[in-house]
Amino acid sequence: MSASKDKSGALPFVVYLLGVGAFLMGTTEFIIAGVLPELAADLGVGVARAGLLITAFALGMIVGAPVMGLATLRLPRRSTLVLALTVFAAGHVIAALSSSFTIVFAARVLSALATGTFWAVAAIVAAAAAGPAASSRALGVMISGSALATVIGVPVGTWAGQAVGWRGTFWALALLAGLVALLIRRFVPADTERATASVRSEFTALRQGRLWLSMSATALITGGAMAAFSYITPLLTDRTGLSAGSVPLVLIGYGLGALAGTNLGGRLGDRKPLTTVTGAAVGAALVLVLLIPLSAHAVPTIVLVVLLGAAGMAVPPVVTSLAVRFAGDAPTLAAALAVSSFNVGIALGSWIAGHALESSLGLTGPALIGTVMVTLALIPLAALGAIGATRTTAPSTPAAAGPAADTAREAEAPHAAL
Repeated sequence: MSASKDKSGALPFVVYLLGVGAFLMGTTEFIIAGVLPELAADLGVGVARAGLLITAFALGMIVGAPVMGLATLRLPRRSTLVLALTVFAAGHVIAALSSSFTIVFAARVLSALATGTFWAVAAIVAAAAAGPAASSRALGVMISGSALATVIGVPVGTWAGQAVGWRGTFWALALLAGLVALLIRRFVPADTERATASVRSEFTALRQGRLWLSMSATALITGGAMAAFSYITPLLTDRTGLSAGSVPLVLIGYGLGALAGTNLGGRLGDRKPLTTVTGAAVGAALVLVLLIPLSAHAVPTIVLVVLLGAAGMAVPPVVTSLAVRFAGDAPTLAAALAVSSFNVGIALGSWIAGHALESSLGLTGPALIGTVMVTLALIPLAALGAIGATRTTAPSTPAAAGPAADTAREAEAPHAAL
């Protein structure tokens, strides 16, 4: 199996395999919302307290991606992916076997740490397998797994949780994670260069000003989109007038939009990364501002929700690819922080939007907060354009050589790094 894209233009199989792993990670991140009442009743806690399991996972992702990325720095990347999936499975088994909310909470944090580790390392493996000229496309395919989780994984997992209990869903996720771990061990190439990784070089790569600008833009765009999406259900039922039974169908529409956005963003981002991210930001801002007056009407609201998924999810593959490229030979911490920036945006956006919802702004408050956040993202994006967003530090590894690396170098802007 070649480590880069073949002459036919097809991406390596490992990229799609990592997408399956991302599907499992996305499913477990969002499944709690679908089985929250059943889980709360089974553990003997209130729904509000059970909702802390969602917060626990988000915090575990924010902290886990960079911390575990450094902790596993000297492990071969294939071994790190297998270990992450094994710990992920163990977390779900522990939760499924326990009747204690505290233990389930701790198990969720453990699963989140494993998820953060998987995302950070999988992004590097997928980008390296595809080569510099197709790294954004490869990351778009991989991240599509997470988007697909909102279309298939969460609805099916919710149905299964209602039919056989939330523990059955957790057991299924654990078994699937074990299967994917075996496949990754079989098909992901061994990484003999990993042992030379240095913590110092990883931190040195963070001196790149462009890295922090791109992550700031990511947090603001993702946070703005999720500010509105986090409270889309009350908007749909109390303002738009849709029935509660129709909401899952609208959410599936959002997932389909997100699936399209990750793939389109990945394809366009390889050639014009800054233009792609800026276009997604402008598109998301336009969707959010239109959602404020048009959310009183069903058809335009449904269309805007789908477009919000597309615009918001077009950003992650491009920015993650840029983070890996900016960091040169020390991409692990940069990729991990890119993962954290998404979750920082989600946590910040949903928190501010929650306060807006309870204020005089009411149901349209979250969309207004989202509009402001996404618009603010244009500031770091403008700074990236001024200093040359596509100029990269070419890795010295053999995988960076050849026509793909030449294409990447030709795309570099003539500006020096910040």
